[in-house]
Amino acid sequence: MLRYIEFVVSRLFGTGVDTFVLWLCSTFIFHTYWGQYVVSPVISFEFAVMSNFLCSYCWIWKSRIGNRCAGDFCRRFIVFNLSSALGFLVKMLFLLLFERMFGWGVVWCNLAALLISGLFNYFMAETVVFGKKALFTKRIKN
Repeated sequence: MLRYIEFVVSRLFGTGVDTFVLWLCSTFIFHTYWGQYVVSPVISFEFAVMSNFLCSYCWIWKSRIGNRCAGDFCRRFIVFNLSSALGFLVKMLFLLLFERMFGWGVVWCNLAALLISGLFNYFMAETVVFGKKALFTKRIKN
């Protein structure tokens, strides 16, 4: 239960990063529908992924990481980013759905969609990226 609370706290920080970068991009950089509702969320997503991964690696699941090295960090980040990309697709589906159904602004659609995709992201981090038997983290010896 404590790990899930830590996950929620870190994701709230990531949500703040995501929302702030989304607001910057959609307000000051991109002014078309495509730029505001597709490009801006992609950029904000990558900023949030990095902040979420750092919290996960250095705080939430640090006890599950036995071999802290650049290779382990990079391998886990790649898998984390891929699993987050799946979560992002879930988020984007709901973001666009909420915009069409309710006509909300992009920031409100994004926040509502993040609530749904968050459960998926916790499951992937807990079982795949930082799971006790995460096979991808072991080095193959020749």
